[in-house]
Amino acid sequence: MAGASGAGLLSVGAKTHRIHRLASVEEAGLGKLARLPRSIRVLLENLLRYEDGVTVTRDDIAALASWSASGKNEREIAFRPARVVLQDLTGVPAVVDLAVMRDAMAELGRDAKRINPLRPADLVIDHSVQVDFFGTPDAAERNSALEFERNAERFEFLRWGQASFKRLRVVPPSTGIVHQVNIEYLAPVVFVEDVGGEAHAYFDTVVGTDSHTTMVGGLGVVGWGVGGIEAEASLLGQPQSMLIPDVVGFRMKGRLPAGATATDLVLTVTQMLRKHGVVEKFVEFFGPGVRSLSVADRATIANMAPEYGATIGYFPIDEKTLEYLRLTGRSDEQIALVEAYARAQGTWADASSPDPEYSSVLELELASVAPCVAGPSRPQDRVLLGDVKAGFAHALPGLAGGKTEPDAAALARRVPLRVAGVDTELAQGSVVIAAITSCTNTSNPHVLTAAGLLAKNAIERGLSVKPWVKTSFAPGSRVVADYLAHSGLLASLEKLGFGIVGYGCTTCIGNSGPLPQPVADAITEGNLVAVSVLSGNRNFEGRINALVRANYLMSPPLVVAYALAGRIDLDLTREPIGVDNNGKPVTLAEIWPKADDVQRAVTSSVKREMFQKRYADVFHGDANWRAIQAPAGDRYAWSNASTYIRKPPYFDGIQREPSHRLDVRGARVLALLGDSVTTDHISPAGSISPKSPAAKWLLDHGVAQQDWNSYGARRGNHEVMVRGTFANVRLRNQLAPGTEGGVTTYMPDGDVTSIFEASERYAQAGVPLIVIAGAEYGSGSSRDWAAKGAMLLGVRAVIVKSFERIHRSNLVGMGVLPLEFAEGASPASLGLSGRELYDLEGLANLRPRQILSVRARGAGGEEKTFRVTVRIDTPRELDYFRHGGILPYVLRFLAGPGAA
Repeated sequence: MAGASGAGLLSVGAKTHRIHRLASVEEAGLGKLARLPRSIRVLLENLLRYEDGVTVTRDDIAALASWSASGKNEREIAFRPARVVLQDLTGVPAVVDLAVMRDAMAELGRDAKRINPLRPADLVIDHSVQVDFFGTPDAAERNSALEFERNAERFEFLRWGQASFKRLRVVPPSTGIVHQVNIEYLAPVVFVEDVGGEAHAYFDTVVGTDSHTTMVGGLGVVGWGVGGIEAEASLLGQPQSMLIPDVVGFRMKGRLPAGATATDLVLTVTQMLRKHGVVEKFVEFFGPGVRSLSVADRATIANMAPEYGATIGYFPIDEKTLEYLRLTGRSDEQIALVEAYARAQGTWADASSPDPEYSSVLELELASVAPCVAGPSRPQDRVLLGDVKAGFAHALPGLAGGKTEPDAAALARRVPLRVAGVDTELAQGSVVIAAITSCTNTSNPHVLTAAGLLAKNAIERGLSVKPWVKTSFAPGSRVVADYLAHSGLLASLEKLGFGIVGYGCTTCIGNSGPLPQPVADAITEGNLVAVSVLSGNRNFEGRINALVRANYLMSPPLVVAYALAGRIDLDLTREPIGVDNNGKPVTLAEIWPKADDVQRAVTSSVKREMFQKRYADVFHGDANWRAIQAPAGDRYAWSNASTYIRKPPYFDGIQREPSHRLDVRGARVLALLGDSVTTDHISPAGSISPKSPAAKWLLDHGVAQQDWNSYGARRGNHEVMVRGTFANVRLRNQLAPGTEGGVTTYMPDGDVTSIFEASERYAQAGVPLIVIAGAEYGSGSSRDWAAKGAMLLGVRAVIVKSFERIHRSNLVGMGVLPLEFAEGASPASLGLSGRELYDLEGLANLRPRQILSVRARGAGGEEKTFRVTVRIDTPRELDYFRHGGILPYVLRFLAGPGAA
């Protein structure tokens, strides 16, 4: 198919491109293109280009071309993305792995430079900045200075990687957030590559080391998040093995009503799709309502695909796509190519385009969308704005301490404090963090402009933010500051305390920084349920700030509104938000910006020239970045003195052939966990607790507490990261009842100790480990350290009711066996206490999706046997597992036969 029958030429202007024609599939009688979801057509073009009779066969192409809406898509295909994007928290360990692979390649007797990216990669340093300073004109400058001071070793390492590895570009700090930079600049939508002096055009596709890579789906690009180890495999030329996905169609009609924002729409969509169930599926949006949404609105929805559980959220290429490309400064030649290519390949969408077939279809009337928030701890828990007060009251007893009956005195507790020169009180439900943050919404000029107009209207009425609220504004690109300054609205936001604190991913990933000490003390003294409000995409418990127990996602203007109110326990649709200069109550409706005013400000302020100017030298960085002296050489000079970058042990003693996978006998349970354990519970993230094993390691290595930085900043140091795995302050391990945090019971002694210390004792005794948990295990961000940390702790297998897609894949990628209980079974129904010894047999001859028996032996000699499904889903994943993970597999493959 990839030969003469599939090849074709596409002339755009004066340039001719070679393409692989999708029409050739239909001409060969393999299927009707018009019935296929557009995202499937993109995958089909990928197979056409890579057909080699081995990794991609004609049968693979035929299977995808005959994609079934009935859900009988069980074939594995090999997908090769055009490029890879990385953010620095996940990108640093990826570059660390590439560096140690070079060492291992040399140890196998091969040229270290065989380890080199074969696909383009862009690493955006966006996750390192923290909100230490806020509310002052120089907050961004001071936070940036601290960022460089704290991360000097990491940044030097990345400068080395940029110089040493081909096809790796690094976007310096203080530029923006990876996903916003991706849609505004990096994504070509149609990729052009020189092959033997000839221009080849094909669909831009991407994988990224952050789950919100899906945001690019709003631009008509198929892309999703993978673990760092999978991304490295893509960089090194390995395909992503995947089962042909089901595709859920989401039909939209009508238009959003006045007062509703794209954020309200995405929270509505997230709740609908979570309820429907779209895990491991594509979601494709279509219908007349889609044509009313800008690419910025679409990108907001696509960004949240991990929150509704889908692999991607995809919007078609259409006139709105071209408008956005033009606005963001893409060349006229590139815009013309995008249109011509989409039309030639049958993926262009307009009013005359027939609707594809889908596995199932949901429908939403956009006019029904109402203002809402999501919280207090999950993105899918949507609450109408008018119900927030009652919803918080209902959740408060559990948030305050897990009691089913509220303690009236505790719930009414108020703690006096003096903050910012004002004597006041903090109560249950006080909003202590209000953050306009995250690429989800800072990529959208309409919601940011609405926030600015609301701030302007509030100031005119004499309203101000409550003194206990830590305010911040972290745009996803510098263009945001340009258009808000041009409209005059940045000054209004600054006057309310929402001045820019930096350009990067801040509060949404836990980089909210410390609360003012009086506020922190009051929360601790009163054991108060403090609240954060943010325009982000994640609000899992323990994520935003260790002292904040309730977190609500909402649109940027609502973030400003709740900062003005200072509390979550009021009904903003009925109760006043504050009192004006004349003592008159002010309602939210009175200061809410009119849709025409928002549109007028956006039209007059957001200019193509702003994007062209800001992205003209995007890789150069500021003086701080350019002054970094990076080490030279093809192999990195590891330093035992470094506490940021350490050589990991993944390839210690590696042999040319993989060793035999042994059965697991006499395993102990390291953690027995419940439902909805996220990667935020598993993976080290946020601040480092003074009482943690990671803190002890840093102190032992001479690092003072003020220099600990965050787990995210130390992701290149496996010693710190393994000590922070399963150390989230909100983790509840049933093996240590009555505790919170990274605590377990060491068996058979019965000692209650940290999970890391227990794992060390088990390792010394030669005892393998397993983890047992409930449903939706590993939901949340795509974090390779959730799998890497488990492997380094000695975890051989994880047995759960169900997995989140990325984490399951990452476990396989690190050689950890993912297993699922039989339908309807759970630790409770099987009577498992977690104190038994476990045997897993038959690992030497595994098959994808095989059924295994697990034997649990109690202390009294009693035995229980139960069945589990091996969640190694494809033959390629089985290869990875047999080699001990993706990286050893790729290393041996690239080393070739005859290596030492």
